[in-house]
Amino acid sequence: MTLRRSASIASLFVVLASSSPGLGSPPEQPRAAITGAMTEESRKLFLSGVQAASESRWESAHALFLAARALHPHYTIDGNLAACELELGRYRDAAENLARYVRGLKQDATSTAEERAQGAAAYAKARAKVGALVLQANVERAVVLVDGVQMGRTPLVDPLFVEPGTRAVTVERDGYVAEKLTVNVAAGGEITRVVTLREPAERSPALAPTPVVETEPPGIGPRKAVLIGGAATAGAAAVAGVVFAVLSSTNAGDADEKEASLGAAGGPNACAAGRRAADCSALRRLEENAATFGNVSAWSFIGAGVLGVTTAIVWAVDSRAEGRAKFHASPVVGAQEGGFMVRGTW
Repeated sequence: MTLRRSASIASLFVVLASSSPGLGSPPEQPRAAITGAMTEESRKLFLSGVQAASESRWESAHALFLAARALHPHYTIDGNLAACELELGRYRDAAENLARYVRGLKQDATSTAEERAQGAAAYAKARAKVGALVLQANVERAVVLVDGVQMGRTPLVDPLFVEPGTRAVTVERDGYVAEKLTVNVAAGGEITRVVTLREPAERSPALAPTPVVETEPPGIGPRKAVLIGGAATAGAAAVAGVVFAVLSSTNAGDADEKEASLGAAGGPNACAAGRRAADCSALRRLEENAATFGNVSAWSFIGAGVLGVTTAIVWAVDSRAEGRAKFHASPVVGAQEGGFMVRGTW
């Protein structure tokens, strides 16, 4: 079976149904709590990823698992992502996902000793290829950047996994002087650094101004709740549009390859003649996935645009209605339609 290139990799794929092809035997007690908590869309993405992985389509599987995790974060999806990343040679990402996966297994009372051992072995394989930085800071919620890329906020639960070599690390937070350091980490190595952020020298506690909760009377000026909520939701919709566009393109490309393969083997009318039924079924599934993800991507971009325009209008108009603004927006997508549900007062 295609996934059994190594036991440590194949064992990471969580079988959610006994009928899942190419994944070995299902757990003794199916983890229904995982799929039961998923939305219909996240479950579909997850199972599509399992199918792609069983066919060794690692890039497609990775994209599908990423989309499923965005809708329903769970440590089992981290494990599946890591399995794809090990196959693709993305060891830094695999180490990061495996750290969460191993931690999740320890906290899950239903996990088995075999699963925990196999997870630890896969983690060790990824760790041998990358360096690890254990960073501690005296200030919470400080942003940590490695080579200019944000890697997290303090306190960090897991080490920062980095490519071997010399790395530039910056720790910063508003109201403090940023701290910069350079570290050199070898593959498989780990170093620890303690960072102390300090307030600017010119600031004195005795002269520090009293924190201002509101800079304008209640009910006057642009509604901050609308601005923050609208901007955040528009950004999330745009990101979702990109993810689903990638998924649509990936499935369309796979469909083209499958169709070309069918044409070469059985002629242009292979499916119409009823030949190679299994391959024709796989082709239809890829075409349906490409259409579904393309539709969802389009609606996500449309929703992002509508929310962005609405937020800009609210910013420009000084609303003087009494009371605080309340704003909520959520995407609504389906196989053939989609949009955004918006509720609010401003």
